[in-house]
Amino acid sequence: MPVLQQQLGVTLVQAGFLLSMVQLAGMTLGLAVGLGADALGLRRTMLTGLGLLALASGLGGFADTVGGLLVLRALEGLGFLLVVMPAPAMIRRTVALAQLNARMGWWGTYMPLGSAMALLLGPLVLMHFPWQVWWWLLGAASVLAWLAVWWCVPVLGPAAAVVLAVGAPAASGAGWAQRLGLTLRSPGPWLVSLSFMVYSSQWIAVIGFLPTVYAQAGLASGMTGVLTACVALANVSGNILSGRLLQRGWRAERLLQIGFACMALGAVGAFAQWHGQGLPLPLRFVEVVLFSAVGGQIPGTLFASAVRLAPSEDTVSTTVGYMQQWSAFGQFAGPPLVAWVAAGTGGWQWTWLVTVTLCVAGGLLARRIGKACASVSISFKV
Repeated sequence: MPVLQQQLGVTLVQAGFLLSMVQLAGMTLGLAVGLGADALGLRRTMLTGLGLLALASGLGGFADTVGGLLVLRALEGLGFLLVVMPAPAMIRRTVALAQLNARMGWWGTYMPLGSAMALLLGPLVLMHFPWQVWWWLLGAASVLAWLAVWWCVPVLGPAAAVVLAVGAPAASGAGWAQRLGLTLRSPGPWLVSLSFMVYSSQWIAVIGFLPTVYAQAGLASGMTGVLTACVALANVSGNILSGRLLQRGWRAERLLQIGFACMALGAVGAFAQWHGQGLPLPLRFVEVVLFSAVGGQIPGTLFASAVRLAPSEDTVSTTVGYMQQWSAFGQFAGPPLVAWVAAGTGGWQWTWLVTVTLCVAGGLLARRIGKACASVSISFKV
């Protein structure tokens, strides 16, 4: 953002829109894109999304106005949705059922891993090259991902029949209105979506403001980026661990409650003050790593739960789309809420109240998810 502000005259308000444009697309189109992915085909939808990402990033390097960048960011947001919506359903249909939870844990790492890589590599590129090169490199990465999907992912046929706990096969090939109604009438999609919202809103707020917090503590700008990247990268371990633990028979409710509890404890330790003093900076860093690492169990568990709690085989992408829509709303609303509390109290010392409140809500939702998962058993008909 400092580079864009200097070279293109981007204002602070415009910078905020550049950051939030992807989330705005998720807020408005998540459910619709999920419906489209179920109807158009999973592999085709993902290839289309990667193509849009490559195109938007490639053209972004030639943009010379803020308006042009905003339009291309919106296009990137659509491409991003087209990529992430079909992925869980693709994983569900291309791996053995015994490996499903572990693979979902790995899939949940895409956001923290990407954030950490951008925080570490982006500044290095911008130190030696114009900002346009960063856009073009990301476009090239999308092209490579497109080639990998086209080459490695098989063309998937019609969805296999699924037998739910009630014993009736789920309907396959239903129209979009039937799939939409079935998704919105079922409690499972609502539970995982609201849980993802309360998780993503606080995680993105803490990660987003960490550089500011560290800068106010007197750390150099280079160090703030490295420390924030480490915190984001710690989230990857939680995602992977959730898949392994689910594979070993741990209940989703238990993992979610542990994740939300540790996020609450980490936020209190990182931001709370006693008699005007907080913990020493090294301990606060440990606390925020705890917040991110153990909290990382939540998205991996929710992706696995979404696959399980989707009302039918051909509504998995629709369910994930609904979850992504609420997640985008959380990421859009969480940072301003935390900033409002910080501005109103004159510092970060009371922002933990926001995260603890969200964690309590997450714990209550986790109990409902546990009951819902216990009532559903899935088997596939070949």
